[in-house]
Amino acid sequence: MTTLLQLLAILVIFIGTAFSVIGMVGFLRLPDVYTRLHATGKVSTFGVVLLLVAAALLTPVGWAKAVLLIAIVLIAGPVVSHAIGSAAYRVGIPMKQMTRDDLARDVEL
Repeated sequence: MTTLLQLLAILVIFIGTAFSVIGMVGFLRLPDVYTRLHATGKVSTFGVVLLLVAAALLTPVGWAKAVLLIAIVLIAGPVVSHAIGSAAYRVGIPMKQMTRDDLARDVEL
């Protein structure tokens, strides 16, 4: 049973690391702050959650801490990304290749 949990944890570590790497590649390759936030806010959150699941699998005593940390990451990640994006918009950082701006009538710069 221990070997099975270790193999499952290794698999989850590889998948979580892949998500995190994809998020960082998106951060480096995407053109503006808004698309970069999308890449890091979504993909990296899943990477961190999967790495926390792997940590919980390897240390069964830490399940409660892992579940609490997963909940905090899933709640705080999108909120922080939204706050950074909203601040960037209010400061006036332009969007690259913008096709539509729904906030222009609601927010005065």
